[in-house]
Amino acid sequence: MNTLYTQDTFEISTTVKKAPKIDGALFYKLKNHVLGKNYDLSFVFIGQKRMRHLNNTHRRKDYATDILSFTIDNENGEIFIYPKKAEQKSKDFDKTFKEYLPFLFIHGLMHLKGFEHGSIMDSEEARVRSLFKV
Repeated sequence: MNTLYTQDTFEISTTVKKAPKIDGALFYKLKNHVLGKNYDLSFVFIGQKRMRHLNNTHRRKDYATDILSFTIDNENGEIFIYPKKAEQKSKDFDKTFKEYLPFLFIHGLMHLKGFEHGSIMDSEEARVRSLFKV
């Protein structure tokens, strides 16, 4: 695993050979805004095989999805993104891959904060996207 960015309670790493080029500082600011500065978050880009395994193990869905987030406890969590799937899904949202990654990351953060899919989560995501111009 290669570390792409690290800052206090936040680390971005990758297990894929062609990791996306991202602005680590933006993701750090997003994490702090949504979850707080003391929340310890691991953010990892992973491949299709590992994502499929995680999705099957934890959600009983036998396919690779674009993002999974896991709460470890009140102050620790993990977000995994499968870049190829995320790049494919970016088109569904009329975004470039580079634009879609922070958009998707915010979605994962909301799940870590305890939100479920629905209008409240959607409006909270929209508020954060607007604040950070994502």
